Amino acid sequence: MKLQQLRYIWEVAHNDLNVSATAQVLYTSQPGISKQIRLLEDELGVEIFARSGKHLTRITPAGEAILSVAGEILRKVENIKQVAQEFSDETKGSLSLATTHTQARYALPNVIESFMSKFPDVSLHMNQGTPMQIAEMAANGSVDFAIATEAMQSFGDLIMMPCYKWNRSILVPKDHPLANNPKPTLEDVAAYPLVTYVFGFTGRSKLDDAFQSKNLTPKVVFTAADADVIKTYVRLGVGIGIVATMAIDKHLDSDLVAIDASHLFGSSVTQIGFRKGTFLRGYMYDFIERFAPHLSKTMVDKATKCQSKQEMDELFADMELPVH
Repeated sequence: MKLQQLRYIWEVAHNDLNVSATAQVLYTSQPGISKQIRLLEDELGVEIFARSGKHLTRITPAGEAILSVAGEILRKVENIKQVAQEFSDETKGSLSLATTHTQARYALPNVIESFMSKFPDVSLHMNQGTPMQIAEMAANGSVDFAIATEAMQSFGDLIMMPCYKWNRSILVPKDHPLANNPKPTLEDVAAYPLVTYVFGFTGRSKLDDAFQSKNLTPKVVFTAADADVIKTYVRLGVGIGIVATMAIDKHLDSDLVAIDASHLFGSSVTQIGFRKGTFLRGYMYDFIERFAPHLSKTMVDKATKCQSKQEMDELFADMELPVH
């Protein structure tokens, strides 16, 4: 059994069982990958992938178990490389993030600018997706850090730490009836068509919970993952918008009226996290603290030692999170 074989089966499994695509990703040949997978299966005495002719069709039950262990081994190998590089050159490396559009557009630019200024030899890669996709990327080791609000609690192998609280604002055109109502009720809001986030994005669950608590069924006529898209459709008169307050630019959005909605919806908490067992290089600690100043190296190390969500909650119970 070779590490190369484990990497081949892992990459094939994460490229939709497409050996040709995997060969391109790994800069090798398709026949070479197929041969090594067969050799590994012969050595283990089980099929990792089911086949129809020359095509891989699915991962077998044995393959699922083998891939789980292979993933752990490959992550350990990557950790060894990270340890070595930290001692050989602590300022060089790479850092990959998975986050939502709202975080990428409004919360991260200043952090990334200052980080790249201090660590010009660290290549930074940003992936955007749904909260579930973000959590999955962090859980399977595709990225170093996940930054999101929703879906993180679904993955028990992630260490998730609270960064900041945020709430929402209602956006309306200047001639809208709500424009002169600085403190509308949920009933007032529910009386109009809504333009807001897709379910699962940017604290949408808090919004839904608030309406349900009042037995209200808002008419959501348009949803998007991008706050800028939501603003566009508010301007078109499709409905009133509900977006994260941090996504409102006083200058660029001066044609709209923003109404604070923190009295209507519970605050959401954005978190940053990584897979348990990840070796954190010095610049990774630096990035976390830039994004959330209360998450010092000491605090992050304490979080990695928590054995349960209850312990993690207790660690941050008395901490006053900043508000964005």
